[in-house]
Order: sequence, then C-alpha cells, then structure tokens
Amino acid sequence: MMAKTRHASSKEILEIPFAAPAGTPAGIEVMSLAELRRRVCERTLAQPRRPDFHHLLTLTTGALRHTVDFDAHMLRPGSWLWVRPGQVQQWGALGKAEGMLILFQQDVLDAATATAARVDDPHAPVVTTPVADDGRALTMAAEHLSHEFGALGHLPLEVHMAALRHLLAVLLLRLAHLTVPSGSPAPEPDETYLRFRDAVERDFTRTRRVEDYARALGYSGRTLSRATLAGAGLSAKEFVDRRVVLEAKRLLAHGDRTAAQISDHLGFVNPSQFSKYFLHRTGQSPIEFRRGIRGRGEASAPPAGTAVRLHDPTRR
Repeated sequence: MMAKTRHASSKEILEIPFAAPAGTPAGIEVMSLAELRRRVCERTLAQPRRPDFHHLLTLTTGALRHTVDFDAHMLRPGSWLWVRPGQVQQWGALGKAEGMLILFQQDVLDAATATAARVDDPHAPVVTTPVADDGRALTMAAEHLSHEFGALGHLPLEVHMAALRHLLAVLLLRLAHLTVPSGSPAPEPDETYLRFRDAVERDFTRTRRVEDYARALGYSGRTLSRATLAGAGLSAKEFVDRRVVLEAKRLLAHGDRTAAQISDHLGFVNPSQFSKYFLHRTGQSPIEFRRGIRGRGEASAPPAGTAVRLHDPTRR
C-alpha cells in the first residue's frame, strides 16, 4: 500500500505520507478491500490518522462503518465515501465488506479539473448515494480506472499516467455533479451564507466573534445569523464554534502538539480558556479527548460525553 505507516505507541499518532508502490506511476493507486486486508492489519486501520491524500471508497458487498472527523458513517453498496486531505479517519472492521479503494494525491489533476470536481471543497459531503443512472456511470468509470491501473506496461508510462489522470477526472467530475433525485430539489445556498462559510474557513483561528465576520463582510450580525440558520440549521456563533472544535479535535487526535500549543494556534488567550471552551462544547477536557480517541478501538464505547453520530446514507 502506498500509504506507508509506522507503528506508534499509545501516545504517538500514525503518520501517513503518500508513497507510490514500487514500479507504479506516482499519484494514484487502486486496490480492492481484499488487498487492503492483506496489506494492513485492521488494528492499525482502526487508529485515528490524518493522511495528506484522498481516499475514495465504494462497496460492492457487505457494510462498513467508517469514522471521518469523529462522525461515524455506515457505508453500503452503491454509496461512495470521499475522505479529503486534512480529515481524520478511522476504519471500522472490514469483516466481509468488499469493494474498491482509490487513493490519489491532491496535485494529480490539473487545476481546472480539480476546481470543477470540487476536490478542495471542505464542506462536501463525506458519503453520497447516487441515483440509479449516476450509480451505473460511476461504477463503469471506477472499473475502467481499475483496469487501466492494473495494465501497467501495456502503454508507454507517460501515456499510461495520462490515461489514469483522465479516467480519475471522469470519476470525480461525475461524483461531484450528481443528478438531484426528482421531487426533492436541493435549494441553492444563499450567497450571504456562502461568503460567511468561506470567511470562517479562512479566519476561524483568528477570531470566533460573529461581529468580526459581519463587519468584514459588510453585513449585520442578525443577517449572518438568519443566513446561517437557513443554510446550515445553526446559529452563526454555533457554526464558528463547531469549526474551531473540529480543528481542535483534529489536532488533538493527530500529532503531538500540546494543549497549550493548540490553544495558541487556535487564537485563545491562554490554555485555560481553551480547555474551558473545549470542555463546555464536548463534555471532555482536551487531554481526556486525546487519551480517549487514541486508545479507543472501533469496538469500544466512546468516551463519556462524546456523542457519536451514525450516518446511514440509505436513510432519509
């Protein structure tokens, strides 16, 4: 597997850099879940990790529980899971689940294609379940990509790599632009909400004050709150706080920064303020969260105060 892992103690998180398999072109790898089971033990996969490359997964049989950014998702045949760089993930028990895993680096596509495929979208859904026609098209695209990946040596290397990039582009473009099921058109997000969402993503380590975002964007705080409530079902303040807490959880789960260093990175006055903020919103201190997430196997119960939301893409 191109994701080289190193064994870690309970106090050290696994680092997952991208490394192309020997004898294959860099940037893309396609494998079955059976092959994944042969290469990596499930205990290793169950540890929290924050890879710097994309994971695209679909099942053909069985079911798989996969945790992304501390929310558990139930993946079933016909659904697609997309984990982007920077997100923290933990694999559930692979069991008898079968399917295809596609791994690729951020820069494997040209800039225009990456933009059209929304590769960098931090708000994209983790799991999607396409309607029938889209599902068949995605399956064909994935099978064509898998076939080409396994056909190394049949074409000149540069041509083979170009074919892989084009086939991956087809798959990602189709996945990013799925047909909306009839009878349930999704409303277009309000421009005010989108501007606020982007501003929070850019500046949440600098300020947690809704007034600062309102002033920078030229809106009133009330306008931002109405737009965020309509667009995300949250108040503007809750939206900011959730983004800060998510980043805190990512940093606590991955890497060895101290709570004080994370506090400083997230713009808190001091570690005590950060600890109180985190405790109030999660029910755990930062140290308790770190200890729990690193020591917890997939079969174990979550730490006290942690709400694990299980998303089943087959349910409405």
